[in-house]
Amino acid sequence: MKHSFLKRQQLIRQIKAQFTQELAEALNLAEVQAPLLSECGTGVQDELSGKEQSVKVAIKAIPNKTYEVVHSLAKWKRQVLGEYGFSEGEGILTHMKALRPDEEILGQKHSVYVDQWDWEKVITDKQRSVGYLKHTVGLIYSALLNTIERIPDIRAVGTALPKKVYFIHSETLAQQYPELSPKQRERAITQTHGAVFIIGIGARLSDGKPHDMRAPDYDDWSSIAETGETGLNGDLLVWHEAIDDALELSSMGIRVDKKSLQRQLELSHVPSKATLPWHRSLLEGKLPLTVGGGIGQSRVAMFLMQENHIAKVQTSVWPDDVQQSVKPPLEFKQAMPI
Repeated sequence: MKHSFLKRQQLIRQIKAQFTQELAEALNLAEVQAPLLSECGTGVQDELSGKEQSVKVAIKAIPNKTYEVVHSLAKWKRQVLGEYGFSEGEGILTHMKALRPDEEILGQKHSVYVDQWDWEKVITDKQRSVGYLKHTVGLIYSALLNTIERIPDIRAVGTALPKKVYFIHSETLAQQYPELSPKQRERAITQTHGAVFIIGIGARLSDGKPHDMRAPDYDDWSSIAETGETGLNGDLLVWHEAIDDALELSSMGIRVDKKSLQRQLELSHVPSKATLPWHRSLLEGKLPLTVGGGIGQSRVAMFLMQENHIAKVQTSVWPDDVQQSVKPPLEFKQAMPI
């Protein structure tokens, strides 16, 4: 039992280490340390869809401030790039660990504990385009394929993946599957193409609803791209046979500039956020233009090991019925020797 457990853990470690290297090389990223806590009231905390509640932490030695466990590090990374003077084409990569207790369903793909590769890179104004977004997605996907190729025990997974990502805008997807919900559309398009990047997440579509919700202050989901479509962000999904469903591996995008931040705060009915320290820094031109995102570490491991539940590749908390039903098997068929 101990032997099989350690073999599985070693494979998870190898996947994470290899993809870290591939991603850093592909995007020219320097690995840095990540915070677990964010100071309340600074505007640095990421609010995801805007509805999630954070875990508050009171620190006895700092009684005059309050902190909360991070949701992700989109705004923190951009702040670091500005403070330390990173140049165009340079970026950072970190191993983020977060808690999202507002997850309503702890299912095959969702956990309270979130671990991801959080990355951010400085770009130019001309690179704030869908073309550059697609180019960056292609580099990330190549890093995934390279990881698969370099680890013999997961190499078979690559045979089912296409060589390139299929790109589609969320409005086009809605027109293609008007009778389906957004999640059902994701399943249909990803099952067809294997690896898909859906562009434009956050703005309202022609049916009056967004494909999915996004906070107003990191991804730019409201600017009109060179294609005439709305949004400079999106989600990367792959078809996962073990769960017979699409699996989102990454949410990413060109980040807001001054104009899109102001516009999105208004569209989201939170214009007062412009007074927060982080938002003031952006509006005053103190932060660089960037592209960035998060890539789920446990989800990548879950996909590459072809597991049918995220609990089989990470340690978290689960309802008793889930805990009993998804205990990791004692052996992994292709586990590498230790």
